[in-house]
Amino acid sequence: MTLRQTTLDDLWDFGDPAASERRLREAYDDLGTAEAGNSETVDAEERRELRTQIARAMGLQGRFTEAHAVLDALDLDDPVVAVRAALERGRLHNSAGAPVEAAGHFRKAAALSAPPASTELTFLHIDALHMLGIADPANIEDSTARALDELSAVDDPRILRWAVSLNNNLGWARFETGNTDGALEAFHAAADAADQYGTPQQQVWAAEAIAEVGAAAGDGDSGS
Repeated sequence: MTLRQTTLDDLWDFGDPAASERRLREAYDDLGTAEAGNSETVDAEERRELRTQIARAMGLQGRFTEAHAVLDALDLDDPVVAVRAALERGRLHNSAGAPVEAAGHFRKAAALSAPPASTELTFLHIDALHMLGIADPANIEDSTARALDELSAVDDPRILRWAVSLNNNLGWARFETGNTDGALEAFHAAADAADQYGTPQQQVWAAEAIAEVGAAAGDGDSGS
């Protein structure tokens, strides 16, 4: 079985990784209790997925060595677990200030989850491309284009929410290179996606980005 992304959304608060870690561990323990009453370990893959998220929560607290040890102990025979482990390994390296090493893990995650892999890997494939754009900003145009192209064939609103982050990251990357017009184009795309699929916070961030970059460009009509 595979964890629903909405289940993980309920467990995560990225502003409080310590509390998130506690909830993730509780969910892991609850699945272990459920397993004990069954002859087959039907939730074994879900528990391993939760372990990757526990490692992520540790990384957000700066506990990189512990987090890598959690990933080292995982059995990676399940495709979803293998992709998640590569993703979280990359995030750990990126947070620790090693973007080149991180990018290698994100490329691995993207390759493992690329079509024609199972559709249950689509969310993770786009996540991998999104993270690759962050770790390897010189190639963010390519990785973002690949991710947005895949989103064009998706109808799941939770997956389509990736368009917000993808366009937002692209906008800031363009702005940093002086491409203000391209940045505003990306930020407006992020705002449109936030209105359709995003969270209220994402809507606020998209509007703020348009206002900030529009002001920097001297564009009085930046919010239009």
